[in-house]
Amino acid sequence: MSEEVLAQLPPPASAAPLEASATVYRTASTNGDIVWHVWGELAEGDLPLVLFHGGSGSWMHWIRNIADLVAAGRQVWAVDLPGFGDSAAPEVGSDADAIIEPLCESMRELFGLQQCDLVGFSFGGMTAGMLLAAHPELARQLVLVGAPAMGVVPKRQFELKAWRHLSPEKQLDVHRFNLGALMLLDHALIEGEALQVHVANVVRDRMQRRRLAHTDILARSLPQVSCPVHAIYGAQDALYKAWIAALEQAYATAAPDFRGFALVPDCGHWVQFERPKAFLDALLAALKDGEGA
Repeated sequence: MSEEVLAQLPPPASAAPLEASATVYRTASTNGDIVWHVWGELAEGDLPLVLFHGGSGSWMHWIRNIADLVAAGRQVWAVDLPGFGDSAAPEVGSDADAIIEPLCESMRELFGLQQCDLVGFSFGGMTAGMLLAAHPELARQLVLVGAPAMGVVPKRQFELKAWRHLSPEKQLDVHRFNLGALMLLDHALIEGEALQVHVANVVRDRMQRRRLAHTDILARSLPQVSCPVHAIYGAQDALYKAWIAALEQAYATAAPDFRGFALVPDCGHWVQFERPKAFLDALLAALKDGEGA
């Protein structure tokens, strides 16, 4: 079924030149390889910029940001998290806690004792916070983008529809609905690149029983994260809706070195796709602030 949908809706044309220009690294884990795409050169005295994508995603969650980050002088390392994209699923488990140690081992193989600047989107932000709580030495700073699990929402603010049991045509309708329900405020952006990226990602999701994003696990992890922490959200993020006003204080309470909270106006959860220029400005400002750590 998923192959039929991919044939009907191939990945976006914009992904091909990006993928072709990347250097691909593979690190071995117990159940198979973890795959990284890398762009740009590492400037003297700088650190790798590591990007963790969101749930049911891949490196393509950053498809509108990679070229701009490289142009800003950063070397970008975008991983397919274990169980997503082209990376093998963990041997045991189906949530963020199952991929912490494989990610740590992969990063140590690639970077040795060198730290990175770590940016995590959504599920990847929660994962990044949990990773640094267990291994704080891995990163100089952490930027969380649209991260869940901060414990401020009394109940789930959105509902997604199941799609795997449907015909290919009906699957695409559900994918459009889910993009509008969770990812994008501007529904005019759904058709085209966003839908193509989303479908190419979700059909490769092997981690479908995730529940930690609906807990307060990130808020409970951040007290163990010693590096500077910044947060960036779309002002109308569907994860939080009216509760987004409580987030800044939640971060200030949880993170020992919380540096700043940026709300990007007029966009939803997938802020780096919906407002790439505003997101780039917010991210570069956060990274500059944390460079002295």
